Amino acid sequence: HSRMSNKTSEAILPEGWQRARGFSYGMKSSGGTTIRVAGQVAQVTGAGVADGLGMGAQFAQSLANVVAVVETAGGSAGDIVMLRVYVTDIDAFNAAGAELGAAWMEHLGKHFPAMTLVEVTKLIDSNAVIEIEAEAVVD
Repeated sequence: HSRMSNKTSEAILPEGWQRARGFSYGMKSSGGTTIRVAGQVAQVTGAGVADGLGMGAQFAQSLANVVAVVETAGGSAGDIVMLRVYVTDIDAFNAAGAELGAAWMEHLGKHFPAMTLVEVTKLIDSNAVIEIEAEAVVD
């Protein structure tokens, strides 16, 4: 049977602020179930991150893993309201812009949740250069 959705999410843009490029400053959500996705690295089926995988490829796989967890919980990429991205090299992240953009379009399309990007010294997998955690709100 079908039912009307009670969940709403909207991007927050304070008055006078320029629209953020590639993310939203905040997301307001109500009426749904919150899913919190643990940090995802570029592993496939839990096998660990392959040696030599670059920033763009790791971003794509990590983001795919985030979306897979959300979908398994009954949501979709458009339900993601927050991403926290941890990288071991912000300069390498910025240099991989074209690959990052392509991966974003493939997995999130034109959906831009709130996002934090932080450079860290190390991640749990010694081959990982990026880890992404997320929050989603689904019906």
